[in-house]
Amino acid sequence: MPREDLQNRERLPAAVYDLALRLGVEPDTRRSTVKITQTGRMKRQLGASAWMPFTAVQSISTGECAFEWKARAGPFGMVTAIDALEKGEGRFDIMALGFIPIARAAHTSALVRGELMRYLAELPWAPDAILHNPDLFWRVEGPDQLAVSAGSVDTRSEVILSLDREGRIAGAFAPDRPRSVIAPFLPTPWRGRFSQYRNHNGFSIPFAGEVAWEIDGKEDVYWQGRIETWDAH
Repeated sequence: MPREDLQNRERLPAAVYDLALRLGVEPDTRRSTVKITQTGRMKRQLGASAWMPFTAVQSISTGECAFEWKARAGPFGMVTAIDALEKGEGRFDIMALGFIPIARAAHTSALVRGELMRYLAELPWAPDAILHNPDLFWRVEGPDQLAVSAGSVDTRSEVILSLDREGRIAGAFAPDRPRSVIAPFLPTPWRGRFSQYRNHNGFSIPFAGEVAWEIDGKEDVYWQGRIETWDAH
């Protein structure tokens, strides 16, 4: 047995190690980055009835908590959004024509927490990270729930992953994701759902997902997307 695999078996709860294998992770093969293209729709603001179509490209690291999501929306793709986590810093920018700032989030611990929660929730799209990201901390919450966390002190973040009947990740939930990137930060229940799993390049990957906030006991879905291409290398 390779030394790294032995260390992973010792470090991770058995349920987490088994989840990685079910999703197609090979213990002795490390793929550092996932590349995704997406299409979908999102709301400009919560409570709105209108949806805005988007296209996006995303990279997700499997060895550290890092990702970058670049989307184009609006007429002729004139609006660009960048959502990212890199070297422990969060980024959320909206620009017109690729260079005119519309909105830019300040670098705060709340922004980092929100981006960490996004990374943790999107592990179904980067299953190699379950075994190969040493910055993730796991515990078993029940027969069909796993808690995964990352960060420290004021950026510590945790997401609860729920499993479906086949033992794949069907949902992600955080009770306190910051809903605003400026004060007040409004910690709010937030969840994502994954569906349409396919066997793809040796992995079991969900090709559809949606995200919602829960406000005053009501769920507001604000993002729905589909994977068009998925590759890990």
